[in-house]
Amino acid sequence: MINITTATQNAAIAFDTYSKVTATKRAEFLETIANNIEALGDELLNVANKETNLPLPRLTGERGRTCFQLRMFANMLRKGDYVDATIDTAIPDKTPPKPDVRQMLYPLGPVVVFGASNFPFAYSTAGGDTASVLAAGCPVIVKAHPAHLQTSTMVAEAIQQAIKSNAIPENTFQHITETDFSTGKALVQDENITAVGFTGSRTGGRALYDYASARKNPIPVFAEMGSVNPVVLLEGALTANAETIAKNYAGSITLGMGQFCTNPGILIGVKSDALTSFANHLANELNNVAVAPMLHEGIQSAYFKNSTRALSQTGITCLTKNTPAANAASPVLTTVDASVFLANPDLAEEVFGPYSILVQCENHAQLVEVWKSIKGQISTTIMGTDDDLATNKNLLEIATTIAGRVLLNGVPTGVEVCDSMVHGGPYPASTDSRFTAVGVKAVKRWLRPISFQNWPDDLLPNYLQNKNELGVWRTINGEFTKSDVSI
Repeated sequence: MINITTATQNAAIAFDTYSKVTATKRAEFLETIANNIEALGDELLNVANKETNLPLPRLTGERGRTCFQLRMFANMLRKGDYVDATIDTAIPDKTPPKPDVRQMLYPLGPVVVFGASNFPFAYSTAGGDTASVLAAGCPVIVKAHPAHLQTSTMVAEAIQQAIKSNAIPENTFQHITETDFSTGKALVQDENITAVGFTGSRTGGRALYDYASARKNPIPVFAEMGSVNPVVLLEGALTANAETIAKNYAGSITLGMGQFCTNPGILIGVKSDALTSFANHLANELNNVAVAPMLHEGIQSAYFKNSTRALSQTGITCLTKNTPAANAASPVLTTVDASVFLANPDLAEEVFGPYSILVQCENHAQLVEVWKSIKGQISTTIMGTDDDLATNKNLLEIATTIAGRVLLNGVPTGVEVCDSMVHGGPYPASTDSRFTAVGVKAVKRWLRPISFQNWPDDLLPNYLQNKNELGVWRTINGEFTKSDVSI
């Protein structure tokens, strides 16, 4: 069994050296990790398939996304803009004199990352959290998820090989496979750890957040804790395309057998013939979805328990023929009147799996009331025609207060890995809505700003020196430029 204190001390020692490794060398390190993961070939996919029940095409795509993320951060490092270099030159004759002040982002220190159960590659051992931590110049200790330990170990070995072949400081990456909760708590509360990354349940994320807050020196926990991703269905869109929208949403609800944090768990609409037609089409589509096993016994058990509990609530009507099964994921669509939904907060809780509830409102005002009551989401969606949107502009403003990603006329599943993506949102979707867990800006979670005042040019970090030898974009006296500093 690993000694937590030894592991965190080793990470702290590694930080002293790894934080000084050049961006170019860190980029090469990340690219080597991606190459090593790809070199594992079908063996890695087959192991993951056996451990998670996820189909090989899904796993192939997820492995590709994981390697893309690693290379994306490598490209970010070569560009250098991520440090946000900002320079304000001195004005000696100002009263009082203005000093020379220069700022950039620096790595925080050792980080603990908890692997996710539902993404054995993209949100686990070499996933987005780990990739962004290593890109930032921070050592990482990954606590593997018990649902896919063998997969995690194979990926960890690929990372260790990259450390050796790139002469990266030892213990820049450490892999922990202990499955007990006490190990996670000990890691978060160790004084050598400076931040935490987590993707999982609200219960788990909140526990880690509380552990970190209780420390003598509290640290940030960047936890992505799930979402019901509410969808507002406007009448014009349903009147024109009820069947097509239903087909698309059946696919989104059951994508990955509902085991994504972006599956649409709550649908909201005003009572009408169009809404009834949509509900019937959606129920029929879900009835035709093949039942499949979930990721592991724990998730299957929780889905059966939570979906059964949801169906037992007063005022709930099940629209699908499927009912929850103890050994497989049965897609379920329920419906409820808005007044009942508003009176029972439990109905707004996530049921992780292929479950969705349609909330039927009496009017537009009640629709807004229902939508606003569902606080803190990763995404929210509005389905509407141009006329719908033009006559309901207030909905566009409301949407931005609810979620980190706002969609028009789409489905929330499928999170593009790009610079503009926000994967997070107000609590309880995440513990800090100012940051994203996807895209290059995810690196900012592991960095902090430092100002250098009146430093001689030769002692400044390269990013802040007068001559821009690195060729990065910098802000100099309010101007965004690649120019040298004029003295």
